[in-house]
Amino acid sequence: MNVAMVVEVPPVAILPNFVVQSKLLRPFRFQTAGTIMAGKLAIERGWAINIGGGFHHCSSNSGGGFCAYADITLAVKYMFNHIDGVKKAMIVDFDAHQGNGHERDFLGDERVFILDMYNRLIYPGDNFAKQAIKRKVELNHHTTDQVYLENIRRHLPAVLDEFDPDVVVYNAGTDILEGDRLGNLDITPEGVMERDRLVFTEVRKKRGKPIFMLTSGGYQRNNARVIADSILGLHREKLISNPLEDSHVTSELREQGASLAQGSGGNEGET
Repeated sequence: MNVAMVVEVPPVAILPNFVVQSKLLRPFRFQTAGTIMAGKLAIERGWAINIGGGFHHCSSNSGGGFCAYADITLAVKYMFNHIDGVKKAMIVDFDAHQGNGHERDFLGDERVFILDMYNRLIYPGDNFAKQAIKRKVELNHHTTDQVYLENIRRHLPAVLDEFDPDVVVYNAGTDILEGDRLGNLDITPEGVMERDRLVFTEVRKKRGKPIFMLTSGGYQRNNARVIADSILGLHREKLISNPLEDSHVTSELREQGASLAQGSGGNEGET
């Protein structure tokens, strides 16, 4: 019943546990592990992208909004606890929805700066969690490229200079796309590509900060194509490199992936 509530699919409540585990929670755990691994790789190599994750409505003790595991919180806390030199982290949340999960987890934590830009008229409307947002940009229904991108140009460089993070978590939801009935914004595919270019330019090219990107929300058939085009655009602009061109990196990634796969069948607490 709890999982059914989190994913907002009531029939899940009557499914056997092994089905819920294999078809829902285990894939979620793979994506969560991917977010943690992306943070580690970003510190080692400057950038990483998890094609998945970004479960920003889940806090340490409560799920919701299709989010069953608090991957952003886990990744940030992993870096604080296990990676030397990571003392301050910035979460740049550009999904269409407020990232109330990680906000609740880092409320009052001065090591974490949250920049959240979202449609103020949709789910979750969590006023308590908003207290954790250090820079809040609230949008209206049907916001277009011009207004959206101008907000990024105005706010992102300023907060990066103000906080000077050791690492940036970029929650890059594509539910901002026009036609998405849950996000209800009117951003074009070209606008999404420009958004991602701006973020990587400000964080990685201009300031040399490690960044890892999570693809988060997006509920249309064209989302995968838009995400792929944007990542290819980052590569063309030389904002990301291709690690697979380096044979020793390929071997390391295979080994780490195999290790994660072997551990993916464990209990939620182990993950």
